[in-house]
Amino acid sequence: MSVTRSEVQRIANLAELAVDEETAAELEIQLNRILGYVEQLRGLPAGGDAGQDARVARLRKDEPNADPLATPPAHWAPAMKGGLFTVPRLGELDRGDDA
Repeated sequence: MSVTRSEVQRIANLAELAVDEETAAELEIQLNRILGYVEQLRGLPAGGDAGQDARVARLRKDEPNADPLATPPAHWAPAMKGGLFTVPRLGELDRGDDA
């Protein structure tokens, strides 16, 4: 499967984008590279055992947990309440000399 320059222009028109000839030529090349890569991916076997191919990435278990911080925020935060940062209300900082 490949994309032609006229298809790039048609898609640009549908998206209401102004695409000049130089940009259309570049988009045609890029889209055809993407489609070529997708074709390569389609050629890979679906499923299978991860132990059969050494190139398969070893992934950690997907478990929700926070990364520990070297210094907790409460150590350097000016003020915290209930685990959240507290900040002055808007305008409180402006009540200096003029108030």
